Amino acid sequence: MPDSAPTKTVNLPGNHACALGAIAAGCRFYAGYPITPSSEVAERMSVELPRVDGVFIQMEDEVASMGAILGASMGGMKVMTATSGPGFSLKQENIGYAAGAEIPCVIVNVMRGGPSTGLPTRPAQADVMQARWGTHGDHPIVVITPDSVPEIYAQTIRAFNLSEQLRVPVVMLYDEALGHLIEQVSLSGSGDIEIANRKWAADPKPEFQPYASGDDLIPEMVRPGDGFRTHTTGLTHAENGFPTQDPELVDQYMRRILDKLEIHNALIESFEAIDTEDADYLVVAFGITARAARRAIKQAREQGVRVGMFRPITLWPFPVAAFESIVGGKHGVLIAEMNAGQLITEIERYRPAGCRVDGLNRIDGETITPRQILNSLRELADNE
Repeated sequence: MPDSAPTKTVNLPGNHACALGAIAAGCRFYAGYPITPSSEVAERMSVELPRVDGVFIQMEDEVASMGAILGASMGGMKVMTATSGPGFSLKQENIGYAAGAEIPCVIVNVMRGGPSTGLPTRPAQADVMQARWGTHGDHPIVVITPDSVPEIYAQTIRAFNLSEQLRVPVVMLYDEALGHLIEQVSLSGSGDIEIANRKWAADPKPEFQPYASGDDLIPEMVRPGDGFRTHTTGLTHAENGFPTQDPELVDQYMRRILDKLEIHNALIESFEAIDTEDADYLVVAFGITARAARRAIKQAREQGVRVGMFRPITLWPFPVAAFESIVGGKHGVLIAEMNAGQLITEIERYRPAGCRVDGLNRIDGETITPRQILNSLRELADNE
């Protein structure tokens, strides 16, 4: 889709919507390795990038793919790669490097059943904790979980904006069902999209410090050849970019890269709340499962059970303040997720006293149905 294209509505599968969202956001470099069920992202990028003078490259594996996009990002380009569970595991070391060196990048993980090679063609939501804690050490990361094809398109654009503004890796996390689902998407014209770019350094000077920052805690970036002296390393570093083991400098560095997400929480946080004002019970769901939850909530209310839904769109950092404001006074919370129980551990941390928390988990490669959610809500109400 060329930059000058007008707004138009088309039918797209989720993976293609992700690719077109990346192009619209200004992505001009993609490196990846084919893996079910994300391969269509790469296939569409291989077609679209040459049309906008971008670069597509198929690497030899997922490790190299992640390394390639980091190099291109440091060269000044907006970058993306896409994969699924096994490939996401292989990318984790370089995701840690991106977090530590503060290199903007977008990583798409189209989830499938696991562990190991698992169920390559079936959906799952079991990479929730891997997306947050998969790499090593305390590290900043943003994870976005859309629940429709139009939202995949829009949130891919937002993923690039957040990555560029905050100098942080951003993960687009959705499952096989959404990746292959076909829905209508309005593709925005070039003048209708809000695009954010990274903060570039200007006016080279001898005392330039590549990791110094102001009140926003975001250091300026430099392009190769712009005349700045800079040093980039995965080792813990001081403001000059060189490694340090000085406890005071290490503490300053660590707190800055973590705090930069916290102080920009209003920019990052995104969620949806449905029928929560008068609800006695709350369903927490994300991705494809949230679509089943909407139907179940409608059916429950028709039967006289007041139920609402809280859907985190930004999954990490989890929208704690919003959730706590909504869950207050609720009798119980049901967490529906296609895994053995991952997001439930986060919900249990923030539930009010006396609020029961139940999990509905499906791990057989099939999506959770509205009937399953409705039945679990009945059990939650009966056992309160």
